Amino acid sequence: MSERTEISDLGEFGLIEHLTRNIELQNASSLLGVGDDAAVIDHFGKQTVVTTDLLLEGVHFDLMYSPLKHLGYKSVIVNLSDVYAMNATPTQITISLGLSNRISLEALDEFYEGVYAACSHYGVDLVGGDTTTSQKGFVISVTAIGEVTPDQFVKRSTAQKGDLLCVSGDLGAAYIGLLFLEREKKIFLESPGVQPDLEGETYVVGRLLKPEARKDIVDFFAEQEILPTAMMDVSDGLSSEILHICKQSNLGCVLYEDKLPVAEESRLAAFKFEIDPTTCALSGGEDYELLFTVSQNDYEKVSANANISIIGYMTEVGEGCTIITKGGGRHAITAQGWNPLK
Repeated sequence: MSERTEISDLGEFGLIEHLTRNIELQNASSLLGVGDDAAVIDHFGKQTVVTTDLLLEGVHFDLMYSPLKHLGYKSVIVNLSDVYAMNATPTQITISLGLSNRISLEALDEFYEGVYAACSHYGVDLVGGDTTTSQKGFVISVTAIGEVTPDQFVKRSTAQKGDLLCVSGDLGAAYIGLLFLEREKKIFLESPGVQPDLEGETYVVGRLLKPEARKDIVDFFAEQEILPTAMMDVSDGLSSEILHICKQSNLGCVLYEDKLPVAEESRLAAFKFEIDPTTCALSGGEDYELLFTVSQNDYEKVSANANISIIGYMTEVGEGCTIITKGGGRHAITAQGWNPLK
């Protein structure tokens, strides 16, 4: 039996010291990190962006199939993705946790292994946080801070008529990964001896459990001197994110079904569930890709990047938000993505 240390044995300060003992700050802007009453950050003339996310066990993740290390990694990624969606560079995070007595110190160490892996991969400093007891389940709150050259940040409300509508990477994979994990969980609960069968589904399952944030796309914008006219990350499903940009920019759009990027692995996996890959791409959520608009002048630069798909364009608001299907039909885009308040 592996060793189990109760978190209560360490006390709060002992726990914080244990979890943060090996931090080395990577950013010049992190003047003072963990260990005082507050962190001190100086972005040396850059503008600061701040975003925060709350992840609740049973709502946003299921510990039955989310390895703690992956969960730690993902908790950081979902916040960094929001910073990149502002065309900014994440520099610091804070993490606050509500812990039930089910979670041992060893389990928490695993979670933090994932947190530190993400911090190291994206060059971000963990500079603070809080831990407390939770009566029910595991609660994770992450705040990310980033920097951006003055007036280079990108909002959702500034797309222009005629702009190209683009998305990074591919869509729908995380949702299909979730379907597989939920199916295997159900089988396991009904007959606990059965080992999960995820043969060949590494890609879609990985996209759910260990997503990445699109730092590469924001770096590409800087190299190519492209400033998107509007941008947001795809966390709740492409269709609902497109409607956000249209609504906030007071525009309509035309989207082409045959331009939606779906990985071959996702397409094959969707067919196993007899669901349409397009539906997964439009309504899936948790892809953490970047959805953005650019001026038509940037068409050549953007189309030369294999990680970006041009999926449509922005129109007058009166033309509505429509998708043109592979068969040539035209339908209104509806938001069927994730609604956290349902």
